[in-house]
Amino acid sequence: MIMKNQTVISHFILRGLPIPSEHQHLFYALFLAMYLTTVLGNLSIIILILLDSHLHTPMYFFLSNLSFSDFCFSSVTMPKLLQNMQSQDLSISYVGCLTQMYFFLFFASMENFLLVIMAYDRYVAICFPLHYTSIISTKLCVCMVALSWVCTMLYSMLHTLLLARLSFCENNIIPHFFCDTSALLKLACSDIFINELMIFILGGPIVVIPFLLIIVSYVKIVCSILKVSSAQVIQKVFSTCGSHLSVVSLFYGTIIGLYLCPSANNSTVKETVMAMMYTVVTPMLNPFIYSLKNRDIKEALIRILCRKKISL
Repeated sequence: MIMKNQTVISHFILRGLPIPSEHQHLFYALFLAMYLTTVLGNLSIIILILLDSHLHTPMYFFLSNLSFSDFCFSSVTMPKLLQNMQSQDLSISYVGCLTQMYFFLFFASMENFLLVIMAYDRYVAICFPLHYTSIISTKLCVCMVALSWVCTMLYSMLHTLLLARLSFCENNIIPHFFCDTSALLKLACSDIFINELMIFILGGPIVVIPFLLIIVSYVKIVCSILKVSSAQVIQKVFSTCGSHLSVVSLFYGTIIGLYLCPSANNSTVKETVMAMMYTVVTPMLNPFIYSLKNRDIKEALIRILCRKKISL
């Protein structure tokens, strides 16, 4: 059903974060520092993996893709947020809004797929160590990552095209710091049944199925290591899997808190804070989690630094 006051929307207004004007500069500096940390941290992981041949393994191939995805995921929203905090113009064009939504969905979904691929990699490495190289072959690694990129591209394109067919009313204010799908659907005047149906049919499984597969992988890993009596082996396994578990907890913890534990009071504030967690905080912390808890990364960094000193 088409409602009255339907109009052609050329732009939207991003209301941004509920920050008092006297604290704008402080939060701008904070968010800028967080974004720069995200960029430098994730690019450092990628460069380190490329430069050190010891890290040319399936695990670090997946990690480099995750770091690239985190870098892009944060870059979809943060530059516009920082620009809006320094400018009086909070508008974003209609095309720009749909483009931002497309890439947001793309890299958020990519994170899901990469986390489950990395969980499968750890499962095979721990439960089938003698067959690891034959199972996790280079061809399989490339195929899994390529399939993930294709699936996320199609998924994001579907939702973007479905939203592009909608008509919008005079109200063009988005109570968020980026073009969120649910916020845009609330502004639509035309029927959004198909959009909601596709979110239910495809969106749910995109989050739930990878999460369940990760849980199953780690249940099997725990069952496998409990059969081993050596405390040293158990410690090594937990050290290997600890980084990935931390990232999974951060990413899915915020999503569960946002979508499965809704709050009646201050829902917009809560949604904004939780969105900041998985769009800004999680991508920023991932490089630290993998570097601080990972001996291979530390040793690779030392090797590269020593190599540079010798060359000088």
